[in-house]
Amino acid sequence: MATAAPRPERIAHALVRDVALPGGAGTLALVTVDNGLDHTKPTTLGPAGLAELHRALLTQQHRAVAGEIVAVGVTGKPYYLAAGADLSAVTAISAESDARRVAEAGHTTYRLLGEMGVPTFAYVNGAALGGGLELALHCTYRTVGADVGALALPEAFLGLIPGWGGCYLLPHLVGVRRALEVILTRPLAGNRMTKAAEALELGIVDAVFHPADFLEQSLAWTADVLAGRIVPVRAEIESQEEWDAVVAGARAQLDQRLHGAKTAPYRALALVAAARTADRDSAFAAEDDALTELIMSDQLRAGLYAFDLTSRRARTPAGAPPAELARPVRSVGIVGAGLMAGQLAVLIARRLRVPVVMRDIDDARVAAGLAGIRSQVERQAAKGRMSPDEANRVLASISVSTDLSTLAGADLVIEAVTEVLALKQRVFAELEGVIADDAVLATNTSALSVTAMSAHLRHPERVVGIHFFNPVAQMPLIEVVRTASSTDAAVATAFALAKQLGKTAVGVADRPGFVVNRLLLRLLAEVAAAVEGGTPVRTADVALRPLGLPMGPFALIQLVGLPVALHVLDALHDELGDRYPLSPGLERLATQGRRLVPEPDGHGADLEVDPTIQDAFDKPDGSGALDEAGVLDAVLGGLTEEIGLMLDEGVVDSPDQIDLCMILGANWPLHLGGISPYLDRAGYSERGLGRRLLPRGVADVPAAG
Repeated sequence: MATAAPRPERIAHALVRDVALPGGAGTLALVTVDNGLDHTKPTTLGPAGLAELHRALLTQQHRAVAGEIVAVGVTGKPYYLAAGADLSAVTAISAESDARRVAEAGHTTYRLLGEMGVPTFAYVNGAALGGGLELALHCTYRTVGADVGALALPEAFLGLIPGWGGCYLLPHLVGVRRALEVILTRPLAGNRMTKAAEALELGIVDAVFHPADFLEQSLAWTADVLAGRIVPVRAEIESQEEWDAVVAGARAQLDQRLHGAKTAPYRALALVAAARTADRDSAFAAEDDALTELIMSDQLRAGLYAFDLTSRRARTPAGAPPAELARPVRSVGIVGAGLMAGQLAVLIARRLRVPVVMRDIDDARVAAGLAGIRSQVERQAAKGRMSPDEANRVLASISVSTDLSTLAGADLVIEAVTEVLALKQRVFAELEGVIADDAVLATNTSALSVTAMSAHLRHPERVVGIHFFNPVAQMPLIEVVRTASSTDAAVATAFALAKQLGKTAVGVADRPGFVVNRLLLRLLAEVAAAVEGGTPVRTADVALRPLGLPMGPFALIQLVGLPVALHVLDALHDELGDRYPLSPGLERLATQGRRLVPEPDGHGADLEVDPTIQDAFDKPDGSGALDEAGVLDAVLGGLTEEIGLMLDEGVVDSPDQIDLCMILGANWPLHLGGISPYLDRAGYSERGLGRRLLPRGVADVPAAG
């Protein structure tokens, strides 16, 4: 893939009009930040937009000095105050001086709101993200519409810091504990947004008003504040001792979660730690330094690349046939009544709003499956994720049966039975005898050959793999597996299903393990091989911490289930050979039914390997033992080799599709960019493959000049 040229800046204009405040309170200059585009193109602030806003605010400052206005208000176009800085041009920055200009531009403009000479008000009528929320924080007071669901400082999620005042202003507004909730905890917990009511509770905003007349109510509230009839209450800031204790606790949590693998959260924490005693000028200068450094980091560039993959590019999946070829799906059949089948039934019934029939071989299984479905729906309804009416509709649209003929009218049938090839072949053969000739047959296999599954059918061309990840409702990826026989219509139907379910689909060739499981099992195989060779289990377990993966290898095996992991490893060993060596030690642990990591303690403690499982592994002479660096090197070398082979085999067309799969299917972090950017910047691609996986500048800092 080539380095994409940054798109032209969508300039955010600063539109100013004077508003007479109610009750003769005076004139307010209302600045509306608006890029002039529809709501699908959020307002962001780039160099030209900041320059225009700076000029507008400077003019209002002069007017305030002249006594022409009593206040300044800032608001946005419908649905947005602002979605932060325009990061589209950041990927092209190769000089530190350019990075510093980006960092300083926000402070230069925004600080005018705190130096206006009259009170300033942010009327947050829509999403306020990153630099958008910081724009509001620079104001004296803030109101928000009750329907606003996205206020956030998400920079740590991407690999940045809130660098236009957020690391200083927010802790001084709401206190350090609440500030770190917004600056670190929520971004690192899946980039969780803050809703209007929560923002009021946290102290980020001063008032919440109904969206229908939000501006009118905000202006009336402004008049009351100026007249002294309303005095917004501010949080009491922690003492230095309390502040330091909160920061120390946050640092311990970062260490437990990231182990130093990601730079930006630590930089943000350091800035917040210093904010208690820093003055505004020195705090803003420190933010400029940190933001400049991070803009020039490969971690940020990988994060931006990954974010682009999971947002813009995910909407137009590579390898999808024309959408109009997809067959209409008016009813769905599912073979199997286990946990995965039940999750599929609920999701499909909810999102497609079509009848779903779940079939298994005996009454006990279908009864258990139906009970599991009811339990799922009841849990979602109890948590407010599903209304009572929707819960009733979903349950009414799902039926269960032991009779295969109940699937005869389905347009799409998904098998979700045990991962045994012969069983899946038998299921498909039985289905072919009852379903319509134009119905699509799909398998949810995670690693088995779809080609082998369909080899003896009369119509193998209508078979496609649709690999969901567990838990089905939460995991956003579907691997759509195409065989040499699969028609465009069958594949297009799978892609259409993924879109209707709100998932991101990646088309993959029918090769063992597809993408996610092939790489995860290669990683686990390298770790297990190290332990079989004499490496202590704890050494092997902690060796991957520099990557900042969601969990260690043994915790991952425990999550997947050791028998399941061994089953997939066996399948990959049979197909791909000694790159996936079997592990007698893990097999003994499975036979003994032992846990690999302790039970969770409920406090988010790191799930490290139980050192007592060492006794399940043979005790070689130790000559093959590796240290932590050696294990990490073996894993990264193995992943590099496997990615090269996958690309040679045409499993996917390009490395970015592998990265997209690992981010969405394995929760691999943005700062790795999936995996390809990390392998490039760490030199593994060049050493192992003789080439980079991605061109320079796609997911790292481009060469200067």
